[in-house]
Amino acid sequence: MEIQRQRVLSALGGSLAVEQMDPEARAEALEEYLSNELDYSAFVRFGAPSIPMTVSELEAQIDMRPLRRGIGTLFASGGTNPFGNRLPGEPVNVSRLARMPARATLLDFFRLRFAPATHVLQSADKALAAGYPEEIVLACLLHDVAQSLMKADHGWWAAQLFEPYVSRKVSFAIRYHQALRFYPDPSVGYEYPGLYNLIFGTDYTPPPYIEAAYQYCRNHKWYMAARLVTVNDLYSFDPNHNVEPDKFTDIIGRHFKEPKEGLGNDNSPSAHMWRTIANPDAPL
Repeated sequence: MEIQRQRVLSALGGSLAVEQMDPEARAEALEEYLSNELDYSAFVRFGAPSIPMTVSELEAQIDMRPLRRGIGTLFASGGTNPFGNRLPGEPVNVSRLARMPARATLLDFFRLRFAPATHVLQSADKALAAGYPEEIVLACLLHDVAQSLMKADHGWWAAQLFEPYVSRKVSFAIRYHQALRFYPDPSVGYEYPGLYNLIFGTDYTPPPYIEAAYQYCRNHKWYMAARLVTVNDLYSFDPNHNVEPDKFTDIIGRHFKEPKEGLGNDNSPSAHMWRTIANPDAPL
C-alpha cells in the first residue's frame, strides 16, 4: 500500500499531535490507520461511494441502479454487492448453475449455491479459533447465507430457513444478529461498523421493528449467543484467509439435523425455501 506522509499525519491529528506520541502510540496509530485504509480500499472495490452519503441521498439513487439492493445474490448477475452497483468486469448474464444432488446436504448447498461464502466461512473460523461453543460457530457459519435468497431482513429469512434443523438457540442467534449489529456493546468490544455509514447512510436510524428486536434480545437469556455472531462477524474480507466448508463437517454433523430425504424434499416448513435456492431459474 502506498503511504502518503501528509495524509497519514492529517489522519492522526496533525504533525504536532504525532510528535507528542511515544513510539508505541505512534506504531499503534499507524497500524490502525493502515487497517482502516485497507478496509476502505476493499469497500471501493465493492462499489462503495467515494464519500459517505445521507439516507436521503442514497434513496435518491434507487431508480439509478440496475437492481434493488435487497435482492438475493442468486437472482442477478452483478450489482448484488451491498451498494447495488454493477462493477467493471461483471458478466451481463447469470451463470448456469450446477445441478444439485437428489438428496442435497448443507455442504452441497455451500459448494453449489452459497459459494464462495467467504464472509461466513471466515466468521465461523474466527469463532472456532477463539474457542467459542460449537453452536456459536454454527450460527456464525449460517448467519448470512440466506442472502443468496434475500438480503432484506436476512436475519429473519435465515432463521426461518434453518429452524427445522438447528437448536432454538442457534436460530435465535441467527435471527437477532441482524438487529444487534446496529448497537454497540462495549462489554465485548463490539462497535458500530464504519462500513454501515456507507451502506445505510451517515444519519441512518434503525426502524422501530429493529429497535424492538434489539430491546427484546438484549433482555433474553440467549442475548450473548446472538451478540457473539456480531462479534465474530467480519466487515471486511481477508483475501489471503481461505477456509473450506469441509472444515466444519463435524460441527455440522453434531448440530445440524440433515433430513434423510435431502434439504428441500423433507416437507419441512422451510423446504420451499431450499427448493428456491436449489432452482432459482424456475419461472413460476
